[in-house]
Amino acid sequence: MFTIDAHLDLSMNALEWNRDLRRPVSEINAREKGLTDKPDRGNGTVSLPELRKGNIGLVVATQIGRYVAPDNPLPGWHSPEQAWAQTQGQVAWYKAMEDDGEMVQVTDLYSLEAHVEVWRNNSLEKKPVGYILSLEGADSIVTVRYLERAYQYGLRAIGPAHYGPGRYANGTDATGKMGPQGLALLKEIERLNIILDATHLCDDAFWQALDNFNGHIWASHNNCRALVNHNRQYSDEMIKALVNRGAVIGAALDAWMMVPGWVRFKSTPKEMNCNLEVMIDHVDHICQIAGNALHVGIGSDLDGAFGREQCPYDLETIADLQKIPAILQKRGYTQQDIENMMHGNWLRFLRNAWK
Repeated sequence: MFTIDAHLDLSMNALEWNRDLRRPVSEINAREKGLTDKPDRGNGTVSLPELRKGNIGLVVATQIGRYVAPDNPLPGWHSPEQAWAQTQGQVAWYKAMEDDGEMVQVTDLYSLEAHVEVWRNNSLEKKPVGYILSLEGADSIVTVRYLERAYQYGLRAIGPAHYGPGRYANGTDATGKMGPQGLALLKEIERLNIILDATHLCDDAFWQALDNFNGHIWASHNNCRALVNHNRQYSDEMIKALVNRGAVIGAALDAWMMVPGWVRFKSTPKEMNCNLEVMIDHVDHICQIAGNALHVGIGSDLDGAFGREQCPYDLETIADLQKIPAILQKRGYTQQDIENMMHGNWLRFLRNAWK
């Protein structure tokens, strides 16, 4: 089934992990054998051939460049200008993939419909993977006026925060509302009709953003606080608020977000009974709150600095997302529900946002 994944960190993996994503996952992992500089070396699950194998024809693909103040222990850049430069290198990689025929950028309704039609054409042997460019964390936007420059090269979604304190908003594990700079960013996002990604906003900033932003909102990769109690997750009240705004929430496949009690670098997926069924528990929770299956999709984050060591044990590569429809069917969802969750909800959202 045609599938949309609303969150992959492809350019980060290409540039910071030095992975040639045109190669099969098995080849990438074999080349990383013995490397220890990243936590998931040799355990990757994502590459462009695997996306094609899994009929994942459209992804929301990120840029990311965090700024860190002198007292911030998180990894990142020491100036917004350096963070901006990092994101520009990531754009260059996407453009190189376009030049090589591996990917194609989707930026508006016309290019969206044209790309979906390409993937409906079963006679094509090698289809380009479509990508919608998103920025995870706004620290690299040197000033608000830089956002229009980013829009011109194709940025169509932005999450103001990532982990910790940010220049525009506080994110996961941080607290506090946005200041004037963050509110100005929201205003510019709305003016440019860029999609606001609520993922990673701390609770204070989440509610403030909903109060101050009148544009289109989604949550590219988020799970449920009722099932795993952490501020990274959404409370039922937050899910209800997003549903009321017409949002779609992408279910993520990072094990610590799926099962309670996960200990990083110690727990294992089988030990914690973390499989694709658990992902569907989160999906089902969102559907029960919404009263329908129209507000949830996939936002796997399967290349977000983790691999097989920290994802469902019944997933070898991202192509195994094609196991999800059978699980949903077993849970009693209709064929239309399943198609909506695999791709239809994201398509409906985009068509509405870009009409």
